Amino acid sequence: MKSEARQGDLKIEWAREHMPVLGEIRKQFDKDKPLRGHTIGMALHVEAKTAVLVETLAAGGAKVAITGCNPLSTQDDVVLALRKRDIPCYAKHDCSTEEYYHAIDEVLNHGPDVTIDDGADLIFKIHSDRKELIPDIIGACEETTTGVHRLRAMQAEGALKFPVIAVNDAKTKYLFDNRYGTGQSTLDGIIRTTNLLIAGKNVVIAGYGWCGRGVAMRAKGHGADVIVTEIDPVRALEARMDGYRVMPMKEAAKIGDIFITTTGNIDVITKEHFKLMKGGAVLANAGHFDVEINLNQLREMATDIREIRANIDEYVLGDRKLYVLGKGRLVNLATGDGHPVEVMDMSFANQALCVRYIIEHRGELENNVYSVPQEIDELVARLKLKFMDIQIDQMSGEQKRYVSGWKYGT
Repeated sequence: MKSEARQGDLKIEWAREHMPVLGEIRKQFDKDKPLRGHTIGMALHVEAKTAVLVETLAAGGAKVAITGCNPLSTQDDVVLALRKRDIPCYAKHDCSTEEYYHAIDEVLNHGPDVTIDDGADLIFKIHSDRKELIPDIIGACEETTTGVHRLRAMQAEGALKFPVIAVNDAKTKYLFDNRYGTGQSTLDGIIRTTNLLIAGKNVVIAGYGWCGRGVAMRAKGHGADVIVTEIDPVRALEARMDGYRVMPMKEAAKIGDIFITTTGNIDVITKEHFKLMKGGAVLANAGHFDVEINLNQLREMATDIREIRANIDEYVLGDRKLYVLGKGRLVNLATGDGHPVEVMDMSFANQALCVRYIIEHRGELENNVYSVPQEIDELVARLKLKFMDIQIDQMSGEQKRYVSGWKYGT
């Protein structure tokens, strides 16, 4: 037990050393204690980078309780390391659905007045089963695209009972975390799990949002022939202009070697597609929830199922075999270490600063989903540039007058 906790300590130390933006914020938090007197409930992927965010919030004076947001993304050694720091952590790797939601309840039992979510499970639980907590909650932060979609739907129906900041919508989040983070970590998870070559294969990517763009870019860099499936005509056109083949999933299913879903929607790959796939096809999901590949239908079709290699389930369909990675869950965390540390440095810097913003603006925000304030987004970018030793130009007074005025002609 002690050695496993020590391993978690070392992981956290490695992450901390490569997250200078969050480190700068932690120094300021430690000095000013802007979160003193507040309790923060968190449901995030419990791994080393998240632990550095927890340290930062605690340095700001907050009491923190945390659990996981995905049954397969938790790293148990990091859980033990957090508990050593007297941080209540209820996450457990490969937990059951019942254990997962019990852990959510345990976090809520601490009576948080601010929540941080990755997928909105905490917020949904509060609104459905723990409504007694609502009067004391100042606000919340949401990390990912899927969660933001859920919350905007709640807002549209008038169901949202406290303000939420969509951290996912910060430019310093989605342009880097979703694109470069998902792109690199998804391919990393697939490669380290399968030990298969990407070059020369048909890699089918469902969805061409920022996550899909990132995965497509990295797959192409590995030498894949990339095929994109889309429902949005503009994104489909953009994918084609970026050099990828675009077609419906029912056509891609016939020729794909590796399938990666990035849509955030249900039933992207279903029975009609499994029937068309060639033997040996590999299926992976890079969306938040395990709903994009319809595994219930695949199980019904299979004559035999076995784990042939760690995190690879083999489904026998007559004379063909299909392979599902990480049980259809978020492949970059279920089979790997998630997004690169330097990317999460920016995402979690946004989280920390948005928590402070919520507390500083208590009572001023309506029960809506808000974008990250521009000043926070720009501060994170400037700090990142600083630590990358990059300088940029500044507009002169004349240039500022030119772009803000209307009297200049040709």
